[in-house]
Amino acid sequence: MSDAATSNLTDKATYDRLAKDVTAVKNDIAALTDQITDALNSFAGTASKQARRGYKQARANAEQAVDDMSERGGAMMDAAQDAASSIGETLEDAITERPLATVGVALGIGFLIGLTWRR
Repeated sequence: MSDAATSNLTDKATYDRLAKDVTAVKNDIAALTDQITDALNSFAGTASKQARRGYKQARANAEQAVDDMSERGGAMMDAAQDAASSIGETLEDAITERPLATVGVALGIGFLIGLTWRR
């Protein structure tokens, strides 16, 4: 064999080896791409589940807060009604026990309001 023929065989062998290496690298890249896609899909599914769980928890917390506020508002309303009833009873007792003093206080308050409005 001549040098040209040997060189030609070496070039062909090198080319074939490089072609096999490129094919192997392509296959490795395809496998890695599949693995990355699977990992991302798994991550997205997990993140979605966690987001749904967080939303449900936040909703439950908000509902509990609304229920608590409703109960507190009802209790405050009851306390205000009790206080108004108590004040009404106290005023009624004061008017019954001291009618002249009550009329005097009412006249005095009316006089002060009249002076204030006149200005």
